[in-house]
Amino acid sequence: MIAFIRGDFVYKTPALVHIEAGGVGYELQISLNTYSRIESLEKGILLTYLHIREDAHILYGFFDKAEKELFIQLISVSGVGTSTARMMLSTMKPDEITRAILQGNAPQLESIKGIGKKSAERIILELRDKIGKNKEETNISSRASNTLEQDALNALITLGIARPAAEQAIRKIMNQVSGTDKVEDIIKKALKIL
Repeated sequence: MIAFIRGDFVYKTPALVHIEAGGVGYELQISLNTYSRIESLEKGILLTYLHIREDAHILYGFFDKAEKELFIQLISVSGVGTSTARMMLSTMKPDEITRAILQGNAPQLESIKGIGKKSAERIILELRDKIGKNKEETNISSRASNTLEQDALNALITLGIARPAAEQAIRKIMNQVSGTDKVEDIIKKALKIL
């Protein structure tokens, strides 16, 4: 799987971009959202998603992780293909689509070309819980006041500690930390009180 491509933007249109990386030119299908972010750049990095069909291998490019994740969630919905997902991301920003799904705003999704009433309702039905859960986790993680806390939290979760317990332990530890502690020290102290 190709996770991202970093290189020179040698050709750009609102629908696709050619990136030269290591002497190889890659063609990536992009949304207007991504195009607006790279329009003035000569080089950069795009996250990618490789869509394999019977008749073609198509590489999609995204300026940020939020757009890529939403694209993948949208194409997981029955009846929503890559072209429709790209059209959605070209018409609305990822956070606007997310908000419409969470609020159950079918008319807003229907305003996108190619999305009818049934498709809008299916997208809301299938993605509301998934997006709501991801949004909740993002909000919890964003409470960590610095990268030290965030790194410690991620490590504890990776070790199998439940997120609420890990956050509570880190809050207790951070009240006692001198500011010169390393992330390893915070993790060890948190494990002792868990």
